[in-house]
Amino acid sequence: MAAAAKFTGAEREKLFIQLEVPFDPAQIKWRVMRTSDDRRSGVILPFADPRAYTDRLNQLFTPAGWTREYTISTVPSLTRFDRGKVIVTSKVLVATAVAIGRLGSHTGTGEEWADRENAVTAADAQAFKRACSCFGLGRYLYRFEEIWVNLNRSGEPVALPILPEWALPPGVTVSRTNGQVVDVRGPVDHKLTAEIESFRNTLGEPIYAEILRRAGHSSDSRTIPNAERQKNVAEWMQAAARGFERLHVLAEMAGNAQFIAAIENLKIASTASLPSLAALKQLVEELEAITGQQVA
Repeated sequence: MAAAAKFTGAEREKLFIQLEVPFDPAQIKWRVMRTSDDRRSGVILPFADPRAYTDRLNQLFTPAGWTREYTISTVPSLTRFDRGKVIVTSKVLVATAVAIGRLGSHTGTGEEWADRENAVTAADAQAFKRACSCFGLGRYLYRFEEIWVNLNRSGEPVALPILPEWALPPGVTVSRTNGQVVDVRGPVDHKLTAEIESFRNTLGEPIYAEILRRAGHSSDSRTIPNAERQKNVAEWMQAAARGFERLHVLAEMAGNAQFIAAIENLKIASTASLPSLAALKQLVEELEAITGQQVA
């Protein structure tokens, strides 16, 4: 099968704009980077969990429309100082490549001391985010300057900064008086409610519920707070539906025996009710490997 044509210039521009949109404020956390000598104050910077990045990629390109590969290496026999103590350790290095079908690929690198908890996970998350930032996704977080705040006895910030307007998605604002997030993106669209409900059978209950939770911050389509968020949920569901269409095409090409082997290899009980978007992505990638097909 011939490789799919690249996005047009207009399509690429639109996608890059969508990639650069800041995350929902609920997805932003703050990390203490270093503290004062008395540990009563510290420097903090904002970050988003890697799931926020994968959510955006899944929304725009479907779970089958992008891939992530990483390599791990170590640098042994290194020395670092921690609270006056000398620690002999090594460093974990991770290189992560993110490729988006028809758009291109970028690689990011991450590192962490091997003796720290979840060192590989932390280094991989750093590398993944850096690769995504090359596409514009999450790049705005690098604009923040260090902020000093007071810390409690547990070393956590007593109060968090209010996000500036440039770090908020369109239609979202934050009260300057109490720090409350205010979503002003309009009333509910009942046609979108019906459209969202129509995907329940197509996607299966687990994926349908996952999208409601992750994109709509809701457990029921009728309680999504406004039309903008409804639109976001509908786009997620449309993308997942395209993933299922891709799955069905690949399953037919692979043949019954190879298809059954693929789902058994991934320990998937039934494609009628896939457990998650991640499972959908894994199964599509497995079938692409079997059939030798490129992501369309």
